[in-house]
Amino acid sequence: MPAVQGLIDKYIFHKHQQQEIPPPISTNTTVFILVVYTVIYVAPFYLSSLTRPSATLSRDAPSVIRARIASVSVSCAICSVITFLLLTTNGKPGDATRLLNRDAIHLMGYFPVGLAETVNALLLTAGLFLGPLFESLVVERGWRAWAGLPTADTPRPRVLGPLFDLADWTNWRNYVAGPVTEEVLFRAAGVPLLLLAHTPVRRTVLLSPIVFGLAHLHHAYEFSVMHPHVPKWQVAVRSLLQFGYTTLFGSYATFLYLRTGSLLTICVVHSFCNSMGLPRFYGRVQRNPDAGEEKPANSSSSVQPSAAQGNLLWTIAYYILLVAGAVYWYRHLWTQTESAHALVSFQQTPAA
Repeated sequence: MPAVQGLIDKYIFHKHQQQEIPPPISTNTTVFILVVYTVIYVAPFYLSSLTRPSATLSRDAPSVIRARIASVSVSCAICSVITFLLLTTNGKPGDATRLLNRDAIHLMGYFPVGLAETVNALLLTAGLFLGPLFESLVVERGWRAWAGLPTADTPRPRVLGPLFDLADWTNWRNYVAGPVTEEVLFRAAGVPLLLLAHTPVRRTVLLSPIVFGLAHLHHAYEFSVMHPHVPKWQVAVRSLLQFGYTTLFGSYATFLYLRTGSLLTICVVHSFCNSMGLPRFYGRVQRNPDAGEEKPANSSSSVQPSAAQGNLLWTIAYYILLVAGAVYWYRHLWTQTESAHALVSFQQTPAA
């Protein structure tokens, strides 16, 4: 199978042609298509009483989650087929402008799967969460749940216990269905169209994430419905904050997708980031007195947290690891995302 970069050069940018061939669609048209994809993804949530939240029906209700997963699965299938057809019906056979079916699948990140790229990108991203991982696994003793030791929250401990939490519908949505469907839509179905439009790399890394961020603004409406007593300005601030960090993550995810050409890589990184949430950037690290330990039957609820000195040491260690992890991420951003399946070439200066 030809290298992806060769496919891009030949079929998308036509670098081997004697005369320049204009793109079949413009960047503006592509952005419009991505907005339509977003509407196809989100609109069904509010067209049925099964998926539409109300003051009496939470978006976290299992019935709502199941119905929404079914809805977005259909939406992603529709949008993926549209992208696939746009890639494989552009131009004429034999004139180096029409992709073969297998090459379009390659461009959409489905094959090669990219197992090595996934491991490298996950380790790289984990560097940004080195402090939170320390707080979760060491301070809060989360390692006990992964090792299968008894804790207050696991009456029947099992090795890799947190993975069994995926049986909960909310966790399944947040860590599996949500990341996979969003990446299928906004990366696998969206980014190839931006490449087809000859959109510059920097603009590609920016445009797709903005649409990705806008796709999350409907959460403001849902939050307002479920919390009618919260002032509208607080809902607006919360929504803008969410738009900010989802757009930032979208840029990172698009960068990784272009660098690795692997849909699996982006899905795994997205799921990991969802599980970690935003790192703390201020405040003292303290352990929940019951964290990671089996709670005795006669234990008192008035147990106090650990001594202040211990908390101070944990806090210092947390922020040192947070900074060290960020430095690691910065220094290895290019080397750990390098892949033979990269979709585009980036001009960059390696970190010293």
